[in-house]
Amino acid sequence: MTDCIFCRIIDGTIPADVVYQDEKVLAFKDIKPAAPVHILLVPREHIPSYNDLEARHSELIGHMALALNKIAAEQGVAETGYRILVNCGPDAGQIVYHLHYHLLGGKPLGS
Repeated sequence: MTDCIFCRIIDGTIPADVVYQDEKVLAFKDIKPAAPVHILLVPREHIPSYNDLEARHSELIGHMALALNKIAAEQGVAETGYRILVNCGPDAGQIVYHLHYHLLGGKPLGS
C-alpha cells in the first residue's frame, strides 16, 4: 500500500531506526516516543487493524509475541518491566491503519 506509512517503512522508502527485523515483522523506534523505550512492531503484511485479523494470522500473532519478548530483552526493559499496547480504531487512538504493537518501557509507567 503506497499510502501506508508503515508499508513505506517496510519497503525502505521511508527511513526508520530499525531495532529488529525478520521475514515476518519489522520493529523500529517511535518518532514521538511516550517513554524512554518506545518501539513499534509491525507485520510485513498489511493488516489494517486488530479487527482485521483472521484465523490464518494465528501463527503471525504468536510470532509477534515472541518478537516482543526478544525486543524487550534487547532494549533492556525485560527485567524492570514494560507495557505492550495495541490501539484498535479511532476511539482507541489508532492513527496509522497498519496493525502495530507499541512496546513501552524504561521508566515506571502510570496506570
